[in-house]
This record gives sequence, C-alpha cells and structure tokens, in this order.
Amino acid sequence: MRVSQFFISTLKEAPSEAELVSHRLMLRAGYIKKLASGLYTWMPLGLRVLRKVENIVREEMDRSGGIELLMPAVQPAELWQETGRWEVFGPQMLKIRDRHENLFCFGPTHEEVITDIARREVKSYRQLPINFYQIQTKFRDEVRPRFGVMRAREFVMKDAYSFHANYESLEQTYRVMHETYSRIFTRLGLQFRAVAAETGAIGGSGSHEFHVLADSGEDALAFCPTSDYAANVELAEAVAPVTPLVDDFKPLEKVITPGQKTIEEVAAFLSVSPQQVMKSIAIIAENGEFILLLLRGDHTLNEIKAGKILGEFRFATDDEIQQNMGCRPGYIGPVNTRVCILADRTAAAMNNFVCGANEDGLHYTGGNFGRNLHLGVADVHDLRNVVAGDPSPDGMGHLELCRGIEVGHIFQLRTKYSEALKATFLDENGQAQVMEMGCYGIGVSRIVAAAIEQNYDERGITLPVAMAPFQIAIAPIGIKKSEAVRNAAEQLYAELNAAGNIELLMDDRDERPGVMFSDLELIGIPHRVVIGERGLKEGMVEYKGRRDHEAQLVPLKDIVKFVQLKLCD
Repeated sequence: MRVSQFFISTLKEAPSEAELVSHRLMLRAGYIKKLASGLYTWMPLGLRVLRKVENIVREEMDRSGGIELLMPAVQPAELWQETGRWEVFGPQMLKIRDRHENLFCFGPTHEEVITDIARREVKSYRQLPINFYQIQTKFRDEVRPRFGVMRAREFVMKDAYSFHANYESLEQTYRVMHETYSRIFTRLGLQFRAVAAETGAIGGSGSHEFHVLADSGEDALAFCPTSDYAANVELAEAVAPVTPLVDDFKPLEKVITPGQKTIEEVAAFLSVSPQQVMKSIAIIAENGEFILLLLRGDHTLNEIKAGKILGEFRFATDDEIQQNMGCRPGYIGPVNTRVCILADRTAAAMNNFVCGANEDGLHYTGGNFGRNLHLGVADVHDLRNVVAGDPSPDGMGHLELCRGIEVGHIFQLRTKYSEALKATFLDENGQAQVMEMGCYGIGVSRIVAAAIEQNYDERGITLPVAMAPFQIAIAPIGIKKSEAVRNAAEQLYAELNAAGNIELLMDDRDERPGVMFSDLELIGIPHRVVIGERGLKEGMVEYKGRRDHEAQLVPLKDIVKFVQLKLCD
C-alpha cells in the first residue's frame, strides 16, 4: 500500500477531553474520529487493526469448534420480556419503536435471541453440544461514555453461546473456551491474566474475566505469583487470620477524642496503628433492619460480598445512625449496643481494639471479643477487599495486586435463559430436558484500546506486529527529487510485495524526513526502512524497529532477507 493511495490523518495534539493514553493516541494517529458522545468512526488505519483482531478471534473460535452466524442487531421486546430482562437491564438498553409502534431494542447482548434459535432448531440430544458465535456491533447507552472506544456506547463484540445436554458437557466447553481465549490474547501479543469473577447482569453460576494488564485499568486484580490463583478483587477471598487471640486483655476504657471521627484521625490521636482501630459501617438491610458491619480500620468493605450475605442493602443516613446508636457518625461502635452486628473474619480476630463508644467525642480502647461483645459463627463472614500480602486462598503463597482492563468474559449460564424461554430437548429416553448454556464474550474494539494502553511510548503507538496496521514502512528521503532513491524504493517495494504475506506501507509523500518518521512512529508501524541518497552511495539502507533506540545500517542487497527474519522473530 502506498500512502498516496491510502488515507492517513494524524494530529499533533489530541482533543482536551481525551483522558486515557489510548484515547489520545487513537485520535492523534487517525485510528478513530468522534461522531457523537460514545460514537466513533473507525478510520482506515484503525479499521485495519480492528480487522486483524477480528481475524485472530475468528480463527481461534473456528479452531475451537465454534460455528459462526450473524444475529439481528435490533431485537423485539417480547423476547426480553419473556426472560424478565426488559426492565431489569435498565436505561443502558436503547429502546426503539417501528412505524407500527412495535417495541424493539438495539441489542446490548444476544442471550435471548440465540436461545430463541436453540428452542426452535435444537430438538434432540444428538444435536448437542453446539457453540454458536458472532462478531457484531452492540449498543449500550452508557451514562457517561468516556475513554474513547474503551467505554463507548457502540462497540464491536464477539459473543458466543453454547448449548448442552448436561452440566458436564458445559464444563468441558467452558474449559475449551478458557483455552481458546488464552490462545487469542497470546497470539495478539498481549500481557493478560484470567481471573475468577462475578457473573453480574448476565447471570449464571461461574465466570472468568480476561484482563489486559495496564496501570490505567479500571479493575483491581488479585493474584498469587507462586500459584495459578487469580481473581477480581470483587471476588477474591480474604482468608481468616491464623494468629491466635491473645490472653492479656487490656481494660476497656472510655477516652475523650474530641472531633476525631475518621480512622486515620482516631489512630493518630491515640498513637495507634489504623490496624488496631475497629471500623463500624452502618447499613440498612432490604427488610429495613439496622446492621453494623465491622472491619479492621485499614480494610475496605466489599459491597458485592456483603450483598451476597445480606441481599440488597444501603448505607444508613446520619439521622438513622443517630436514632439507632444515639450518636453522630464517627463515634459508633459494637460495644454495649443491641443492634445486629456482622464482623469480617479479620475484624473478628482483633484484640484490644479501639472503637467508637456510641457517644459524641468518645471512643473505647481495650475492646475485646468474648469479654465486651460476643459473636456467633453465623456473625462472621468475608466482608472485605483483599490487600497485597494477604494469604492466597489456595494456600500457595501471598497475594499481589495489579490493574487490568477487562477484554473478555466467559460464563456458565446454566439454565437461566433456557428455563425462561423453555429451550428444551429430548434426551435418550425421549424425556424433555432444559438445555444447559454457556456464554463467552470478547470486546473486539476494546482490545485495540487496551492493547495501546499496554504498548505506547512518548512517540506514539507500539502495537505488537500481530495487531499493527502495517508490518513494515518504507520511508524514501526525497523520493520526488532523487531518481536513485525513487528507483531503489520502487524496487524494494516490489521485492517485499513479491515475498508474500508482508503488510507493507510505502510513504511516497513529498514530506520532510521528520514528518514521515513522526507519522510512522505515531501510527505504530513495527519496522521501518529508510532509503536516502547518502546511504545508497555506500549500498546501504537504514533499518529501525519501532521499539529500538538506535537505527542500524543494512546492505541494500540484504534488506529483504533481513526484514523477513525480523518478521519471523
């Protein structure tokens, strides 16, 4: 491809609203152009990258036994009403009416549509298992679209759905898809990690997320470097401490702490560590009950874990705290109170702790379980987020934390949708059985942004070869002025094209070297060959890899083989 026959539209500066590195660089490199909030046009360069991701995803899905189809983007409301998700999915769903006033949505996901296909087409256990997939545009009306294609309203997704005669078959396909996703991200040249995760709005009994590791990631991940354990912090188990309770209880004393409300303020005022302060969090359960949740002062509440124990809950208001505890927030505690108390495992192991005295301006020191308050086995739960250094739940070491960008998610849906839509099959005995289901999604367009978050420098994008828009760029210096440069560039262009399977871009613009080099580095071409008059006199051209600090001279007669070896590397 010649630049003169292509379309490149780079910018020196990105718009001020672009926050993430990937958003800024994709705009500057001309990968995308904004149409409206959360809506982007994929320009020719960006589309080449997107298609390369799609191709790898498609190849690996086909290899895994997946069968490609394409479902309508617009879906009738009736299907969503059958599963009860028409209202539950919320305002993220873009709802539309046709000229006959029939209600539809622009599909945010396709569980309902694919299950409708299965209930109509799959009749016998002999047709199972089967795994359908598509690569298609989705729409979710994000409250605050941001970060470019990382969190856009319209995006490209690969979604797959498997149907099974029993759970064992689902588990087998789930393992296959886990391996397939690992191959996909490995082929794309990305650093990633698969972690146990919550099922969220999709539902089901188990799931794993696949994250591209990047400091800008929205998700916190916990992993054990000495084992295979990894989980989203939302799900990672905080193991109970093994340190035994001490016997030397200090006396319970009430101390004046005027104006000291936060954990940090109280700890500093009393010259103790925040780890020695009991954090009391007042919440209102779904049934209206006032409950205190206890955590160690340096830990944070995991609302998802708490929700699994309590169901829906909310944080108590200042007035509700005053009414139930007799004091303002900042001074509440579990000693000498009759409200319901649930303690985190680590909090339940604390000794001689500091806590609120349920009187304004006062705290207790020397608080101890068993003497000052009692907890039953049913009152102690895993309620907190893990922190670095916590024991790994598999007993194989200690946890570390990192940030990740979710780019894939696989679910064991079980029978959530097949029961609702009555998707059944006849088993070996001719009896009707509900199909087991799995669901497997990859954010194809999001991968592009996530990859850039992991692959960039001060000059621009440094994508792996598998994703780069072109593999090699030829940069002839003074192509319009020098016949020798022009002839050498044309000959090299012809030879590399003849070598086959090389994605080649020749910058045949009449531009200064600095402009050419800047554009080629910005858009992320992994390999660059510079042809200039001075080098040609010595029979040499200049090669520079996108990540190299220095260029190197290569004999012109050897450059084709040299480049081929670089591509093999």
